[in-house]
Amino acid sequence: QVQLVESGGGLVQPGGSLKLSCTASGSFLEIGHMYWYRQAPGKRRELVAITFSSGGTSYPDSVRGRFTISRDNAKTTAFLQMNSLRPEDTAVYYCRADVSGRDYWGQGIQVTVSS
Repeated sequence: QVQLVESGGGLVQPGGSLKLSCTASGSFLEIGHMYWYRQAPGKRRELVAITFSSGGTSYPDSVRGRFTISRDNAKTTAFLQMNSLRPEDTAVYYCRADVSGRDYWGQGIQVTVSS
């Protein structure tokens, strides 16, 4: 079993920055791809960043150039550095990990961008 725990969310003013963390724990040999998603009230959950096990990354146009995903050397923690935040980035942010072909999700963490 794998547990994912997100941290680092909160309230930030427009134009500000936050860094989210997602740490995996439990019984596994290695973590594959890791992802960050977000879901705003009344909207569908959307993918905001991927870090592939090979080291590559991918972003949708809505966050490219503002968000950066990375992993620690042990590859058990994924980070999401969010800069130039906008009110429309307000959402619950979720971490997802691919472990041996199974998907695991964190519980989500609130990010609110407001003055």
